[in-house]
Amino acid sequence: MLQDKDKAWLDEVIGKITEKMDWVSEKTRNKIPYTTIDGTFDDRSIDNPTGDEADGICWWTNGFWGGMMWLMHHETGLDKYKEIAQISEDKLDLCFEQFYGLHHDVGFMWLPTSVANYRVTGNPESRKRALHAANLLAGRFNLAGGFIRAWNDLEEGDTRGWAIIDCMLNIPLLYWASQETGDPRFKQIAMKHADTAMDAFVRPDGSVHHIVEFDPFQGGVVKTYGGQGYEQGSSWTRGQTWGLYGFMMSYIHTGKDEYLQTAKRIAHYFMANVPDSGIIPVDFRQPAEPRREDDTAAAIAACGLLEIAKAVGPYEKDVYVNAALRMLKALDDSRSDWSRGTDAILQNGTGAYHSKTHHHAIIYGDYYFMEAIFKLKGNDLYLW
Repeated sequence: MLQDKDKAWLDEVIGKITEKMDWVSEKTRNKIPYTTIDGTFDDRSIDNPTGDEADGICWWTNGFWGGMMWLMHHETGLDKYKEIAQISEDKLDLCFEQFYGLHHDVGFMWLPTSVANYRVTGNPESRKRALHAANLLAGRFNLAGGFIRAWNDLEEGDTRGWAIIDCMLNIPLLYWASQETGDPRFKQIAMKHADTAMDAFVRPDGSVHHIVEFDPFQGGVVKTYGGQGYEQGSSWTRGQTWGLYGFMMSYIHTGKDEYLQTAKRIAHYFMANVPDSGIIPVDFRQPAEPRREDDTAAAIAACGLLEIAKAVGPYEKDVYVNAALRMLKALDDSRSDWSRGTDAILQNGTGAYHSKTHHHAIIYGDYYFMEAIFKLKGNDLYLW
């Protein structure tokens, strides 16, 4: 139960989200944003900085803007948000035509757009799109290793055996596809990937690897990589949250208790390492300097913690709710910009520890912040 002061704070934040999204949505109506440039959202539906489809219309975050619009439609009942969400979804059809830019992240792209649309409106075209994406994801399953392959060919060399913790948030597309069609193969693939991830990604202390390389022909772990974290064996915080929330999603869809226990193990490691400030670093094992943080990790973790709170008894619940509340209040207090000077809410996201740039807006930070806030209210639209 939230205390009265927390309820007052929550109402205030929802008011600020509603006010900001009212004008940002109109300004960004025809865009699919990823970050901001001089305070204004960019547009990945036309901006293709490298000439690679995966960096333009097929960019992996291109479903989150539509997801934000569906959250706002659910919260306010205003049709304008539904209409704007549909613009993003229509534009993503080009990805199916280009094909080469698509990889394991089709769940991130079509769950918050097409699956959301179909669940809310029953749009048959959205159902078709989502099932197409689910078949693409299922087609990436490696039978020998029991995992869904990450990415496509990369500069790093042979990545045919690579899998990443992020994919735990893509496999709900497969759970949905099985539920929608009655075909068990989608759920079977999702659960096999989740089982493999439990064994190969999650360490005994609850920290997780970002990248695990398997033998793509015989199965078995070959090597682990630090990926977007500080180094091999470190603890990339957004990876922790992909695991925390991702295993919770698999529990929600399957009821398999091992998934809940794994989510809780990751959650307790995460909560034990949150700094006093409530501000999350890029990697829990990074050096003290330079200071590098990632607001998106805090927002995603809050969503996962609040879902765990729904699944545990009353004596445990407050542990997870209070941890989520602490991080969300820190984001609102010192990492959010509610002014008209910038289109984004959260300002200090970081893609990877060794990226050239840090502490900038990233669209999924705003999405998960909004999702967590609406979960606290008890009025969220669960898109996963």
